[in-house]
Amino acid sequence: MIFNPIEYEAEAAQLDDDSATPGGIHGGADRVVLLRGDTLKPTPIQWLWPGWLATGKLHILAGQPGTGKTTVSLALAAAVTVGGSFPGGAECPRGRVLFWSSEDDPKDTIIPRLLASGGNDSNFYVIEGTQLAGRMQAFEPSRDIGRLQQAIHEIGGVSLLVIDPMVTAVKGDSHSNTDVRRGLQPLVDLAAACGCAVLGISHFSKGGQGFDPAQRVVGSVAFSAMARVVLACAKVKGLEGESKRILARSKSNIGPDDGGFGYVLEQAEAVPGINAQRVVWTEAVEGEARDLLADAVQEPVGGSSSDAVDMLRELLTADCWTPQLAVQRDMKESGFSPKQIRTASAKLGVLKRKGSDGKGDGWYWRLPPEPTVEDALLG
Repeated sequence: MIFNPIEYEAEAAQLDDDSATPGGIHGGADRVVLLRGDTLKPTPIQWLWPGWLATGKLHILAGQPGTGKTTVSLALAAAVTVGGSFPGGAECPRGRVLFWSSEDDPKDTIIPRLLASGGNDSNFYVIEGTQLAGRMQAFEPSRDIGRLQQAIHEIGGVSLLVIDPMVTAVKGDSHSNTDVRRGLQPLVDLAAACGCAVLGISHFSKGGQGFDPAQRVVGSVAFSAMARVVLACAKVKGLEGESKRILARSKSNIGPDDGGFGYVLEQAEAVPGINAQRVVWTEAVEGEARDLLADAVQEPVGGSSSDAVDMLRELLTADCWTPQLAVQRDMKESGFSPKQIRTASAKLGVLKRKGSDGKGDGWYWRLPPEPTVEDALLG
C-alpha cells in the first residue's frame, strides 16, 4: 500500500473531534494505546533512601563473595522497620520489609541478622511460598506476582522488597537477555504498583579491570539494564594496605552515580544466647565506583568452598538448563578454581546432561527440583 499524506492528514484531523478521549485516543476495538505528552503530568522521583533506593523502582546490589551483601541488605531493611537512618544520616520513614530468600534459613540466619542490626521483626515479612490447591509450592514470580500483590495489600503495603539472590526471579536462562527481561518485568510492575523499592542481590565477576562494576554483574546484561540503580559491595585495600569494605553506587539512571560508604562486618548479640553478623557503617567516600573498587577488581577473590556453593546456587535454577560453559566462565572470573566448581556442583547435586533437550552438543546444568513442604515432612 502506498502512503498518501493527504489521507493521513485527514485521518489525523479526526483526532481533534469531540469523540476523542483525553490524549487523542478513541474507544472501540483492541488497539495499541498511545498517551499524548500534554496529558502526562511530570512527577519527581520518590526516594526511600535519597539517591540510593527509589520507591517503585528496581535496584541491584552486586558484589564479590565474602563482602556481606545479604548482611548489608538486612542493615538497610532494619533501618526501614524502625524508621531509623541510612548511611550518611538520611532519615528513613518507618515501613514494612518483605524478604524473599532461596538460600538462607529465616530462623537461624535472616531474623538474627535483622535483630543484630537493630531491626523490628514485627515489620519484617518473609515469603515462604505459594499455596496452590492446598499444597505449598515454591514462589514463582511469573505465576504468583498477582497473589503477592494481594498479600502485600493485605498487610498494609511494604516499603522495601529484597530478593536474595536476584537470579531466582528468572525462570529460564540467566544469561539470556530475553529470559531475564521476561523474568524481571513482573517485579518492575510490582514495584510500580505497590510503590516499594525492590532490591535484588547478585554477584559480579573479578574480570574487567577499569570498567564500570555495573557491567560485571554476572549473567545477562539485562540485569543491570533493567535496574534503575546498581550498587556494588567490595573488599578493597586502604591507603595503609589494610582491608576494608565499601558500598558504592556504580550506576543510576535517576540520580547521582558516584560516592559510597565504608563498612565493617562484626558479630553482635541478636537475642540472648544467639550472635549474628551485622554491618557497622564508617566514613563516606567520594569518587566513581570504577575508581573506588579498582583495587577489588585486581585482587584475587576466589573464596571458600561455601562461597563457591553460594555462587553456583545463584547461577543455576531448578527449572531451566543453563550452559555449563557460561556457569564456569562466571565462576572462574570470580576467582574460583575448576576443582572448587566441581566440588560445589557435587555438594548441590547439580543435574547435568548433554544438550538442553537431552540431545545436541554442549553440556547443561541445573539444580535438582526443590522439595515441597509435604515432601520435607515425609522425609
